[in-house]
Amino acid sequence: MSLRTAALRLLPAALLLLSACSESNTKTEIATSAREETMATTADALDSTKSASPVASATKATPRPIRLTVPDTAYAQDVALFLGGQQPSQHSDLTKLAATPAWQAFAQDQDKSWDKYRATHTTRMTQWANTELDSVHANSPTIFYPFSGPDFLNVFTMFPTSQTYVLMGLEPVGSIPARTTLENPKLLPAVKTSLWSVLNFSFFRTNDMAVDLKSVELDGALPLMMLFATRTGNQITVIRPVQLDATGQLQDAPTDTTQTPNPKSIPGVEMKLLGPNGQPKTVYYFSADLSDWKLTSKSAPLEFVRHLGPLTTYVKSATYLMHKSYFNKIRRVILRRSRYILQDDSGIAMKYFQKGAWQFDYYGTYRRPINLFAKQYQPELTTAYRDTLHRPKALPFGTGYNWRQTDSNLLLAKRLVPLAD
Repeated sequence: MSLRTAALRLLPAALLLLSACSESNTKTEIATSAREETMATTADALDSTKSASPVASATKATPRPIRLTVPDTAYAQDVALFLGGQQPSQHSDLTKLAATPAWQAFAQDQDKSWDKYRATHTTRMTQWANTELDSVHANSPTIFYPFSGPDFLNVFTMFPTSQTYVLMGLEPVGSIPARTTLENPKLLPAVKTSLWSVLNFSFFRTNDMAVDLKSVELDGALPLMMLFATRTGNQITVIRPVQLDATGQLQDAPTDTTQTPNPKSIPGVEMKLLGPNGQPKTVYYFSADLSDWKLTSKSAPLEFVRHLGPLTTYVKSATYLMHKSYFNKIRRVILRRSRYILQDDSGIAMKYFQKGAWQFDYYGTYRRPINLFAKQYQPELTTAYRDTLHRPKALPFGTGYNWRQTDSNLLLAKRLVPLAD
């Protein structure tokens, strides 16, 4: 039996074990639950967000952010290629590392994995999106992807024509890996292990990813975002550290890393790309806790999103956070500012959509959430998916926690009433 087959068969048991740990935390009062959610004790094993402690560590005075202050763009592109198992440019000093037997074997393995992913996901997702999201693409210059982690891969595949992508999660921002990190013999196995779940299940097993990458000094979301950018045919042109001030205004991050950061600022990064067709794109990632408890004292993420203009929001593998009462602030902003919402059942619960304000298109299959999230079952979705007059449409790829194609679902919500002020 192969290691991957064994891992797949063991996954349900692992999820059940995590469920036992997780459910005990959700029976407390709402205020306590909000605090627990901030510390990522609810569904931490699969959540695409992380605990607040890495966020705090990302803002500590360390020399690492200096590498991002005046980045060598050519170096950043070559690092992204190297991490993704793609040949760096001829003039790069990484060509010597890429000539080693270890990297050559890694590159060959990655090519096989990505070829399989394209066959089972990317090609099908692209064909589906071109048909079902055609009008959405035409009216979606800005995509908001909350609880995303570093997942530029899926949002770009779904919305390849958009100009701006705003990702938010609890993972620290991270930095462009240094040469010493790239020379670490543990790096390539760690990257391979971290990518395995997203390429096979379509979501990150965040705990494992954090442990694996931290052990080789990949310190946050940025390195994987860079990797995904190049593997989807984009070219990195600019990377710069940014932050949101207390009012949600975008600023350059301070260059003096010894200075105590503003406690109400939100760390982030801006990555500018040239798309496969030469179209300029801008990707933002902000390390932010989106629970009500945290947004009450640090509202910058909400203010930034409010001023982005009309949004298309994408939600996937979001651990059902916006089903809960203490994620009301971010849920409300999405519902008020989005023209379209594309989500699996882990996104916004159906009960929060205003009746008569949205048109819904259902895709795939809805039965029940996996055991870890069994309490988030939605009878409304079961009713919708059993409607014989308006049958759900086919979904030709797997996505979300129910990652098998035969079990996956997506919902496209289209606004019918004007956007709220």
